[in-house]
Amino acid sequence: MPNNTKVSICFFDNRKVRAVLDIVAVLTDQDDYTKTRNYWKYLKAKLKKENIEVVSVTTPLKLLAPDGKKRLTDMLDYSSIVALGKQFPGKKANRFIEWFTFSDESIDGKSKTKAYALFESSFIDSIEVGTAKGLQQIHVYI
Repeated sequence: MPNNTKVSICFFDNRKVRAVLDIVAVLTDQDDYTKTRNYWKYLKAKLKKENIEVVSVTTPLKLLAPDGKKRLTDMLDYSSIVALGKQFPGKKANRFIEWFTFSDESIDGKSKTKAYALFESSFIDSIEVGTAKGLQQIHVYI
């Protein structure tokens, strides 16, 4: 039986973000899985003690782990991810929240607006499809 499971991963600063541990790893600049897991355990206990709602909405789901096995992994909804990001001080956490909430004023939001304008313009018909020059033309426009 083929595995038709699709995995969607977003990247922030070239690091995957798909679950709570990934967010913690990104915001603490930690590459060590054990240290990241321990930090999340500590933070989770601290937030629970302070009655911060982030912990109460944590939902474990089975995701593919680096060792190839499916393991229960803490997941959060949209507003809880923003609340978790606010638990970390500094500019990186602010950038993460901006990236995650994807406002039209962010660089990605502005690029998306320009991409739609390109698609709707007649200029798109003059772009060389499948060439480096075509990619350069798109890059310049966006």
